[in-house]
Amino acid sequence: MHEIKCPHCSKSFTVDEASYAEIVRQVRTAEFDHELHERLALAAAEKDKAVELAEARAAGEMQKSAAAKDAEIADLQATLKSEEISRQLAVTGALAEVEKERDALAVRLEQAAADKKAQLDLAEAHAAGALQEAVSAKESEIRDLKAKLDAEGTAKKLAVTEAVALVEKDRDSIRYNLERATLEKELGEKSLRDLYETQLKDRDDTIERLKDLKARLSTKMLGETLELHCETEFNRMRSVAFPHAYFEKDNDTSTGTKGDYVFRENDPNGTEVVSIMFEMKNEADTTATKQKNEDFFKKLDKDRNDKNCEYAVLVTMLEPESELYNHGIVDVSYRYPKMFVVRPQFFLPIITLLRNAGLSALEYKSQLELAKAQNVDITDFEEQLETFKSQFGRNYDLASRKFHSAIDEIDKAIARLQKVKEELLGSENNLRLANDKASKMSIKKLTRGNPTMTAKFAALEAGMDGDAGGEVGDEFE
Repeated sequence: MHEIKCPHCSKSFTVDEASYAEIVRQVRTAEFDHELHERLALAAAEKDKAVELAEARAAGEMQKSAAAKDAEIADLQATLKSEEISRQLAVTGALAEVEKERDALAVRLEQAAADKKAQLDLAEAHAAGALQEAVSAKESEIRDLKAKLDAEGTAKKLAVTEAVALVEKDRDSIRYNLERATLEKELGEKSLRDLYETQLKDRDDTIERLKDLKARLSTKMLGETLELHCETEFNRMRSVAFPHAYFEKDNDTSTGTKGDYVFRENDPNGTEVVSIMFEMKNEADTTATKQKNEDFFKKLDKDRNDKNCEYAVLVTMLEPESELYNHGIVDVSYRYPKMFVVRPQFFLPIITLLRNAGLSALEYKSQLELAKAQNVDITDFEEQLETFKSQFGRNYDLASRKFHSAIDEIDKAIARLQKVKEELLGSENNLRLANDKASKMSIKKLTRGNPTMTAKFAALEAGMDGDAGGEVGDEFE
């Protein structure tokens, strides 16, 4: 048995060996809990320092890689810009040559038309003069014949009639030739006009084709749609550049909308290298209401987020006259994160650039995944430790409550025993007082001031024997 002093009421009480061992174990457990908390705090501090060091190293490496990639992108942009300037110079030179040939052709056509018109006018004038002379001569001959007919009489009327018919026939022939010459002149003018209009139309078509070539640069649609063109271009290079990549139509409409194509590529360990949501937009040249590229940014960003893609790319033929979109790859991340707008000829280059950037960042992603896995292990350990602590705390709380309940019951029992002790002490005091009163009681005290009882006791004493009376008297004394 062990004696323990209560810290609340300063009373001592005894406990058995089992209760004492339980109390000692609880004290040791509290010390172990305190030491465990200190070690956990130290481990958490070391973990935070290690994570911060890893993050700092990763940030430095990513910054170096980003600087290298920025320099490479700047070089590529400079190269693309120089190629664009070369193409523009070539197109400008071709346009200048075509316009020069057009102007020379127009001058030649105008000169030829003027010469032909002058020749036709001269031929018409010659024909009209000849016809007029022939008509005048024939009319003179007719007048001469009529005069001769009138002079010679009826005998010569038949010859005159035949001569007049012959002259009229010649006149009709000359008139027919004149009308034919006039018709040939009109046909020649019409032929020259048609030829000139045809050449002007060919010139305009050539200019429009060159303008379209300038807008689309080296894109060859080959009569296909934009989506089919992009899919064909990708499949043409799939086995060489993207043997393990996924590039398919987006047919998932569970989120309400869908994009056109989804590109994904993973490394052999299953870590995602890059993922791209593609949207292809084109419209006919004769479309009355022209759409803008920025009209599709919001939907493209929503599709990218819904399909968990890292990047979003709009392949567009809209706004063909826009210098912004005709210069190459346009970064519109200032409107929506990780979004680019390209012409079809930059479809494969944008995939290559984003994929190379993803491969460069793959090492850092692996390090981050490893750090996340370590954090998960530490988190699991902390969770298990917290589970142990919570269960241990619950058991400790239950034991503590039972211990305090037992202490309270002991206190109550002690209080009850103390009360019984006080009651017994009070009873003993009363008995002592009663005994004192009984021991002090006598016949004289009882009969003092009571004549009746005094007389009766006196008569009783007189009637009894002296000895017996003496004994009785002594007894009552």
